[in-house]
Formats: sequence, structure tokens, C-alpha cells
Amino acid sequence: MKVGIAQINPTVGDLSGNLNILLGAYDKLVGKGAELVVFPELALCGYPPRDLLLKKNFGFDCLRMLEEFASQTGSCPALVGFPEIIQDQSGKPFHNSAALCSSGKMDQIFQKRLLPTYDVFDEDRYFCVGQNQLYFNHAGKKIGVSICEDLWNIDGSLHRDNPIEELAAEKLDLLINLSASPWHVHKKDSRISILQKVVKAVQCPLVYVNVTGGNDELIFDGSSLALNKSGQQTHRCSMFSPNCEVFDLQNPNPVVQEKEDDIECIRQALVLGLRDYAYKSGFSKGLIGLSGGIDSAVTAALAVEALGQENIIGISLPSFISSEHSKNDARELAQNLGITYHSLPIQKIVDSAEAELGPLFEGMSPDVTEENLQARSRGLLLMAVSNKLGALLLTTGNKSELAVGYCTLYGDMCGGLAVISDLPKTQVFELAKHLNKDFEIIPQNTIDKPPSAELRPDQKDSDSLPEYEILDGILHGYVEEGLSIQSLVEQGYGKEIVQNIVSLVDRNEYKRKQAAPGLKITPLAFGIGRRMPIVQKYRN
Repeated sequence: MKVGIAQINPTVGDLSGNLNILLGAYDKLVGKGAELVVFPELALCGYPPRDLLLKKNFGFDCLRMLEEFASQTGSCPALVGFPEIIQDQSGKPFHNSAALCSSGKMDQIFQKRLLPTYDVFDEDRYFCVGQNQLYFNHAGKKIGVSICEDLWNIDGSLHRDNPIEELAAEKLDLLINLSASPWHVHKKDSRISILQKVVKAVQCPLVYVNVTGGNDELIFDGSSLALNKSGQQTHRCSMFSPNCEVFDLQNPNPVVQEKEDDIECIRQALVLGLRDYAYKSGFSKGLIGLSGGIDSAVTAALAVEALGQENIIGISLPSFISSEHSKNDARELAQNLGITYHSLPIQKIVDSAEAELGPLFEGMSPDVTEENLQARSRGLLLMAVSNKLGALLLTTGNKSELAVGYCTLYGDMCGGLAVISDLPKTQVFELAKHLNKDFEIIPQNTIDKPPSAELRPDQKDSDSLPEYEILDGILHGYVEEGLSIQSLVEQGYGKEIVQNIVSLVDRNEYKRKQAAPGLKITPLAFGIGRRMPIVQKYRN
């Protein structure tokens, strides 16, 4: 059988736009000889639709678009993910479903059985557990249909039910999975491992179709593939881009499983996430405050790749504390990238603010308050430029800084998207070197010099924080793995340092709740997958 893989990039809620993408992909794949076309999970409305599903007309509008799609299908059937309205409104309003459409009509509906409510998922808020049969017959073959999570409980650790057992009992010729599976580092490896276990259980080939693109904080990699009944990859689509390919299952071409380059995947994911966040939000231009430091340099380089050098504005905002090398590094970066560059000194604004606050602060020693006036002056000017020019201001803070609160509310945290907020500082350095692998984009001095916020003379990050190799190790254990202080100490970290870092993480939750949305590239980012209370007293 020749299966058409519609690895598309829909926009959440853009029903008419998504319909056009679906119809274009269907026509293209039929033209390539597909005998069955498969779209991703909730392809019609985009994933995740979240509380759009609670809007009164949303489900009916989705149904209208699905009927329009079905009316334009020919003899080649297509499986399309969509939110299916439940007529009995006594429970949740929808099923997460897939419609089998052909010859101008909908022939059959398949419903998702397992609804994830962990990590970034909250499907139980909107959907009911499906009940419909899980297969259809086509071209003399019995074809099973599953939707994303339905395959992920193969070992029984996530849900009580296991649809794979029911599917295995049907003696299928082929199993299809429609997915909207977000990407993070090493996700592809774990995904393939799960799919191979599923194939072993159902004893038939499997075709997996995943969405691609960025929606809010989530990045979807695509990576659609086919496995034969032995679990070997026979076909696959590219990562991080739309793809319409026909998998000829009768003529397999075993795919060599290559080890992924993590840092290159991170680069591609961040570029895709930034591009889609901007374009899908209606922005064509990006704006970045260039400090001469590595975080703003990496952010600017990614922005150029995502939006084009002609659409990026870099602004240096020096104070009297700013070093000459930082100003020079910012200018050199802008020249290397070929972006528009401006310098807006902030000292007059800082001096004016200090003069106005002087009477109120009389008798008090200068402290971090005065330092933060610089950051907030920069935020004021950058937001004004963003307003006037209609450019999306990109914040430049990394995960290490955000974790411990080494950032200023309404200062360097101002902006619409936090591009590298899920990259620890050590990984920011790694990405900078990777970006420079062919020729120098980021000035070498930016990479080599000690990191500094430059809010006071001769300041270094290491004045307030441990070296980043140590800090990032502690943060990974505490934030991402949920380890206790004692467990971290047993790993060899100093107890006093661990206690201090843990305290900083817990105390600065209020800042993270006010941060710009950040692109997720690790299993646990600060954002929708981490629901920590701001006010809490638990100290482990």
C-alpha cells in the first residue's frame, strides 16, 4: 500500500487556513499515487487548541470545515484529526477524533482512547474517552487507527487501559497513528523505542504521522515514519519542516538510524519555534537588546535565521558602567549578522530616575535597586521601539538565570518571546560555538569573556553565582529531576551551595510567572509543563 504522509504545519484556530493546507496536501499526495492519506492529530484546528474548545461555535465551525474537506475528497480516503462534538452535553464537550473521508463524505469516525493529563497536556479538561471501533477495511487490508497517546501506554505505566491490546487482537495488516507529539532533546529516540514495542505487540507494520511547527511554547518536529513488522524503520520524513511524502510499504527501504546531533537539533527547533511564534502572531520583524554578551548574541543569530537579517533590529543600550569591549562586541555582532543597528544610551534616563527617587531614598545606601534602574531603563526604551516599529521584542535570558532569578522584572525580562529560556548557560555557550562552526558569527571575545550583567563596575556573574557548570548541574537535578537537597549533596555538590541555589529557585517563582513565554526544548521547561505554586512553604 502507498500511504500519503501529510506532515503539515497548521496554526491553532486558523480553520480556513488549515483547511487550505489540508486540501493542498491531499491533492499533492493523491497526485503522487497515494492510496490512503493520513494527517496528524487535530490537524483541522491545530494542536493544542486548549480553551478555544470552550468557545460556543468552535466545534461547529470545525465540523463545517471538515465537511468541506470531505466534500472535496475522491476515491483515495484520508484520515483527518478533528475535535468531534458530543451531542450529549452532560460530560466533556468533545472527542479527540479522526474522520475517514472519501468520495465526498465522511465514512467513519475513530476516537482517541487515552487522554494525557501530565507534562504539557490537559486533554481530560476537554475530551471524553473514545468508544468507537479502532479499525477499517481498505484495499483488502484491515487497518487500525490510533491517536497519539493511544500508543504511549504500551508498558501500562501511564493509564489503566491499553488500546494496543485491543488492536493486537484484531490481527491487523497495518496500524496508523495520528500524532501531535511535541519535541524535546532525545524525544525522537524515546518515541521510536515506544513505537517498536507497539509493533512487536500488534505484529504488523506501523505508520506514524506527526505534526510539525511551533505553537506557543511547544515545538513539533514531525519526524513521521514507518516501521515494518520487525520494528525496522523503512521510511521517514525530515525533522522540523512540512513534508508530503508517499511511503510505499510494499517497497521498503530500510533507514539507517543515525545518532542525532543534539545541539544542531536545538538550533533547528529554536529557529522553527521563533519563526512560527512570530509569523503566526502577525509579526515579521524582531527586536533585540544587544549587550555584547553571549545570550543576546545567540538570540540575535537565531532570529536572523528565523526571520531574515533585513527584519532584525539590534539596539545597544549602554550606561556609564558598560565596558568598551561590550559596546564593541555588540556592534561587531550586528555587522557580522548584517542587521539594522542602533545605540541608545540610557544614562540620562537612569540619572533622572535616581534624582526623582533621591528624596524618597534619602539615608539609604545604594543597592540592587539602583542597579536595576539600568535594566528597567533598557526595558522602557526597547518596548517603546517595539511599539513604534511593530517589532517583536525577544528576551535574551537563559534557563540558569531564570531559575535563580538573576534577571530584572520589567527590565531585561521585557518582551514577547523568551527564545533561549530553556537553555542552561553552559548550553548557550555550546550553541554559540556551534553557530560559529563554519565562520565567525558571534565575536570570539563574546564567547571568551567572563559573563556579566554589567550593572555595577567590574561585575561578574560568578560574584553572585557558582560557576555555571556547577549551577547547571544543581538546577538540572533540582528542577528537572526533582531531587532533594540531600540527594544533590550526595552527588558531590557542596551543601551550602545547594541550599542557596534551591532557595533562589523557590523564591523566584513569582518572576517566572511574569516572564514571556519561552520555547520548550527540554523535558521540563519553566512554562506550561511546570505548575509550581508561587506561594508555598515546602522546603525539602
